[in-house]
This record gives sequence, C-alpha cells and structure tokens, in this order.
Amino acid sequence: MAQNRAILQWQSVPKASLMTSPTPSPAPATPPTTTAAAPDRIRAAMGWLHTAHFLTSAPQLEHLPALDLPEIAFVGRSNAGKSTAINTLTQQTRLAFASKTPGRTQHINLFGVGKQKIDDAVLADLPGYGYAAVPKEAKLRWQRVMGNYLITRESLRGVVLMCDPRHGLTELDEILLDVIRPRVTEGLKFLVLLTKADKLTRADANKALSIMRLQAGGGEVKLFSALKKQGVEEAAELLHRWTHPDAP
Repeated sequence: MAQNRAILQWQSVPKASLMTSPTPSPAPATPPTTTAAAPDRIRAAMGWLHTAHFLTSAPQLEHLPALDLPEIAFVGRSNAGKSTAINTLTQQTRLAFASKTPGRTQHINLFGVGKQKIDDAVLADLPGYGYAAVPKEAKLRWQRVMGNYLITRESLRGVVLMCDPRHGLTELDEILLDVIRPRVTEGLKFLVLLTKADKLTRADANKALSIMRLQAGGGEVKLFSALKKQGVEEAAELLHRWTHPDAP
C-alpha cells in the first residue's frame, strides 16, 4: 500500500516556517469570529473530557484492545505540545506524560472517557515523531506502528494533529496527512490545533490559520494555547460532537 511505503520513508526534514519573520514582543493572538457553541454544550464537553482516565498502553498495534467505542487519536511532532494539549483539554496535570526528553515515549496510550464511570469514547495518545536524537531504527518502528494504526484502526473516528505554527508543517506532518486523507474522504474527522498560539501576533495567527486551512485538506483548524486557555472550549466541544453526534 502506498501509504505504508510513505510511512516507512519518514525522515525528519523540516519545511519552511509559516512565519516570515519573528516579532520580538508579540501581542496575544485572537481567532477570527466564529459561531460560538452554546454554553451548555461547552460545559457538557468540558465535564465529559475531565473524566478521562488511563486504560492501557501498547508498543505495537496488535497489543491494543479492540474496543467498540469511538476513538480520537492525538498526533504530532515531538515538541509540538501534544501532551500539554491533552492535559489541558482534560483539565488534568499528568494524564498524558510529557517526557523531559522529546521523542522518548514509544507507546500508544489509551484513555477512557465517559460520565458515571461508563466509558463512551477513547482518546489515543500516539508517540511524537521527528525528534533528531532518537535512533533511526526506533523512528522507523514508531512510524510503522503509527501508520498501521491510522490506516487500519476500525474504531478511529477522528484525528487531532498538533502543529506549532511558528515552524509550520514538516515533511513528516505532510506524509501523515497523505496517509489519513483517504479516511478523511470517507468521513474520518480531522482537526489541526495550532498550539502555542499565545506566542503569535494577531497578524501571524491569522496568516497561520489561512495557510493551514489550505493545507488541512478538509480538516478543521483552530488556534490553541494551553497557557492562555485559548481554543480549549472550542476544541472540547468539537471532540464531544464527534463522539456524540446525536447529542442536542
């Protein structure tokens, strides 16, 4: 399969930055006007995500349990803020482990989500990719695991890609987009979170949004800042809607 071959060829080659030049003291960015979700839907989504708890961890796809629940995968380059975003969305401090050495987390970690101790969805934290200090053999193994997961995991309902907009999409990010594109065409939900948005000026944030919307290929794009809590409620409501399509 072409996607499998592409995964095997992943290399850590960064693309040009989305930003043309850094700004010494940026003002906090604000997203463009969007249709706000109802407050009760946001409260329900945030309360639902706060129930997230560890289920299991697996070094290989065959070690993951076959769960009959909608699954949302979080992916992204090492240092893109993936673990921080998961912890912020779930309002927990150490649900997703952020290693002091980027790229060292080598397992797929599953977290159950559901009120009254009854899980109705799963969050999957996939290994960060592209960190230069990781041995090539380990990189290739992780890439095979991630590629197979994204292509074959039957319970997968959505993918959230974390991207630092100051650096833009890397070649690895773009290959990942190519891998999931057929499933997105078939209905897989897809969201790009532009993390660390508090470090951007308003102009740079709007530029990053415009560029990423062209690159996302049918996915949604949102600014996100764990520090300023920007975009947290929007993202939470969207994930809740993905897994509860019949909710009011």
